[in-house]
Order: sequence, then C-alpha cells, then structure tokens
Amino acid sequence: MELFIVARPSIEEEILYARKELHDLLDFPMEKLCEIIKEVGFECDMCAKCCTSEFNDHIFMLDREVPRIRTISSDVLKPAPYFEFCDNNGTFYVSGYALRTKEDGSCMFLEGGRCSIYEDRPMICKLYPYMLHREADDSGKMDWRQISGLNEHGCYHSEITDEECSRIATLTKEYETAYLEHQIWFLETVSEHFKKHHLKHVQSIYDRMMRKLSKGEEVKVMVFCNGKFEEHLR
Repeated sequence: MELFIVARPSIEEEILYARKELHDLLDFPMEKLCEIIKEVGFECDMCAKCCTSEFNDHIFMLDREVPRIRTISSDVLKPAPYFEFCDNNGTFYVSGYALRTKEDGSCMFLEGGRCSIYEDRPMICKLYPYMLHREADDSGKMDWRQISGLNEHGCYHSEITDEECSRIATLTKEYETAYLEHQIWFLETVSEHFKKHHLKHVQSIYDRMMRKLSKGEEVKVMVFCNGKFEEHLR
C-alpha cells in the first residue's frame, strides 16, 4: 500500500492564503451577511453556555484588547491553544492570547451565570454567534457563513430589525478583518524571526514537544502580541 504524505504549506504560502482570505472577506457583501443574520435570528437566553469550554474551545484576544484585559486582571490571559509552529530548538510559537478558564471550564469572568465585565467583554463575545468561517453548503460550494453554536444554545429565528442586523454585520466583519490582519502579521513576523536566527519549523520536534506538554513537562512558548513575541513557560 503506497502512502502519500501531504507536506505542510510553507509560511510564505500560508501568508498568501491568509491574504486571499482577507481579500475575499472584504469582498463579502454586507447585504448577504445581513441576510444570514436575519435568517439565523439568534437571541440570547442567558444560559451562559457560550461562556464555557464545553461549548467554546477558547476566547481569542485581539491585540488591541490585551492591554485593557490586563488592567482588569493581570493573570487572566494564557497562550492560545494549538501552537502554530515549533522551531528546531523546541520552542513553540503561537499567534496570541486566550482567556483563562476556571477548573470547571467556565470563563474567569463568569460569576453567578453572568459576565462580570459585560461592558468591557472581548469583541468576539459581543458578536457571538455571528462569526464567519469558510464552510461547504449542501451542494459542496465553499462560502462564508455563520456556523458557531447553531442550535446548541440560545434562541433562533427571532425577529431582528434591519438596523440591528446591520450593526451585527458591521461588528462581525470588523472582528474577522482584525483577526485575519493579526494572523498575517504573526506569520510575517515568524518568517522574519526564523530567517534572522536561522530557525525553521520542524514537525517531528513539534510532535515530541507536544507529548512533553501533555505529560505536564515544561515547554517554552513565544506568544505574538503587538508585533513582538512574549516568552512564557508552560
């Protein structure tokens, strides 16, 4: 039996793909996004399920949100999961921070079933569940569409005004644009860092270091934040 190994794209290829995603996102019609929002008709029923790791893997922080969250609590951020790269010295690189969770998996800011920083909550929490992802429809056509938490919590098919749809659509596009721009900046910085220090991503070392991490052993993680890397030990 012949095995085919699919090589990981180079960092330069990932940058080109991310730029294409950003271009396609910016070209996505606001009218179509408003139609998606109106059709979904999400209404929060205050169940707080979206504030738990059971329903949402992690809350990724945009660069501009990190300073504000740190003023609220200095120990509430952690390196985002799913480290993107590992160099030949065994150092991980990840594109940003995520909010820590309590032992039960709930957000650090969830108190009595309510958000204790509601007015200052991260942007991704404000637009949830209207996040855009590429996904195939029933015919196999790839397109931007809302998929987050559908029918898992909250109420759906509620009446939403055109003004509210427009507000949500604008916020959604703003977040997704900022996220993709952040990812491009991260990839470009990693590429420059690797070239400057004669480093490269090594998948076998990545896998070995992940096994160490899963056993509770300490690893070094470089977290990208505001154009530079911040060192953490996990």
